[in-house]
Amino acid sequence: MNNSKPNSFMRWFIPLIIVFASFLLGVGLTSVYHQLVGGSTTSSKTTTVSNTVYNTKSDTTKAVKEVQDAVVSVINYQKNSGSSYDQYWSNDSNSSDSEMQIYSEGSGVIYKKDGDSAYLVTNNHVIDGAEKLEIMLANGTKVVGELVGADTYSDLAVIKISSKNVDTVAEFADSTKLNVGEPAIAIGSPLGSEYANSVTEGIVSSLSRTVTSQNEEGETISTNAIQTDAAINPGNSGGPLINIKGQVIGINSSKIASSSSSSSGVAVEGMGFAIPSNDVVSIINQLEENGKVIRPALGISMADLSQASTSAINELNLPDDVTSGIIVLGTQSGMPADGKLKKYDVITEIDGKKIESTSDLQSILYKHKKGDTIEITFYRGKDKKTVKLELDKTTEDLS
Repeated sequence: MNNSKPNSFMRWFIPLIIVFASFLLGVGLTSVYHQLVGGSTTSSKTTTVSNTVYNTKSDTTKAVKEVQDAVVSVINYQKNSGSSYDQYWSNDSNSSDSEMQIYSEGSGVIYKKDGDSAYLVTNNHVIDGAEKLEIMLANGTKVVGELVGADTYSDLAVIKISSKNVDTVAEFADSTKLNVGEPAIAIGSPLGSEYANSVTEGIVSSLSRTVTSQNEEGETISTNAIQTDAAINPGNSGGPLINIKGQVIGINSSKIASSSSSSSGVAVEGMGFAIPSNDVVSIINQLEENGKVIRPALGISMADLSQASTSAINELNLPDDVTSGIIVLGTQSGMPADGKLKKYDVITEIDGKKIESTSDLQSILYKHKKGDTIEITFYRGKDKKTVKLELDKTTEDLS
């Protein structure tokens, strides 16, 4: 009789425990199921943009802001369509003049504002053969450009436009103060005005590189250049290479895309070249004044001693320590070098400055004006000599 109450209690308590345990087990299995299939037992939150704002401005963004509005696209129109070094990418093939089509596109930078006019510099090869020049400003406005002057040797040209929409002009840095490894930023229109004001960054890879090319007359010319690994593509030509303060250190001119050192050619990356700003300033001042650059001339044909064969160098009978200079291959009658220098003389200095290549000679010579006198140091065999030459002739007198 005393056991009847506990037995009765157990009869209803045990089923209750079983029901409760089943409930808990069901909830647990449901949770596991949702986790396995990616579900959730709670409603998910909507993805939003972070309210945290970071200051991502850098020295590069500040430098670009300084000069970006002075960078332009230069559009070369010609009656006969075709491709050129810098452009056949533009989609704007329907000119308002049905005979005029875009022949090439490049870049430029406005460096001067004078009253109603503004002046920009670009490459000569960008405007070569143009019958009409159109300039697209940084804000997209297009204006007519007037060619002030161009120079084949330096590959530079000056264009004049209306100053009405020009608010920013670039500042030139002293390129003699550049350091290898310092930041270099290129701004321009790679592949044409569709990608105007594109920015790439790298470093100054080297200074005083000699870049050899041929001008429109087929003459071989050697120019002094800054080497950079900032990406320079067709269409960047004529645009500025700037330093970290936004000053122009050079005008982008060319790049090496492949090397012919092997029969199949080798792809090359990060080898662009820019004309140093000091050289640019010297040229654009003359182009503004005269529309052309009149340079003194020696009247010699020449070759780099460093490029001569061993047998040819032995025939020159030079001292052992003379390993670089310019070999005189001939002189032109009536020119300054006529009667003063002879075939196979080796020029090593001009005005006390070392001459190692034709580029060195041209760079020093072209800083002089007609009427100046220079002193040339040279070797005739093992004999070291000096001679003074009056620069009374110019490149226009060369035959």
